[in-house]
Amino acid sequence: MTAEEYEALPEDISKTIEIVDGQVIYCDSPTPEHQRACRRLANLLEGHARAAMRSGHDRLAVDIDVDLRLRDLPLLNRRPDVILYRCLDRENKERLTGEHALLVVEVVSPGSETQDTNDKFTEYARAGIPHYWIVRLDSAGVSVIERYQLDKAAMLFKHVNTLMKDEAGAPPEVGNPIPITVTWDDLEF
Repeated sequence: MTAEEYEALPEDISKTIEIVDGQVIYCDSPTPEHQRACRRLANLLEGHARAAMRSGHDRLAVDIDVDLRLRDLPLLNRRPDVILYRCLDRENKERLTGEHALLVVEVVSPGSETQDTNDKFTEYARAGIPHYWIVRLDSAGVSVIERYQLDKAAMLFKHVNTLMKDEAGAPPEVGNPIPITVTWDDLEF
């Protein structure tokens, strides 16, 4: 499928697929727990994005399950679980691409382990996205956040650290791409 063919699709179809190397990949419907985790992560990031903007950061947006164009030839279009990005120029119909993204988050579900930890891991790095989180769930909600940062020289993600819900002490604080305090209680089901 080409970029032009993809853009001509009705939204009710395009929101159910990803395009990898021009091939259509059907996206299974996420579980309620997966959707809840994505929504809570987006809420957490959005609150911190607003605080960053009040402190002078460029305009930021947080969305879930939106088109992210990683490459035109062959077409590579993903729909990340959660994305923090610089606001787009909607008047000029600017498309969300890797250069806008500051952080992409994928929540691992049964059946998505290889895609999230290998395929998307590599694709997002090659697109120049500076930060990537792989999130794991337990029966109570988000339990692990694996943080990666782009090594621009190698165009590969390097592991920064792993945040775990059961660690003692104050909620972990992350300094980039914006200051974020991970409040585990906000990420519970």
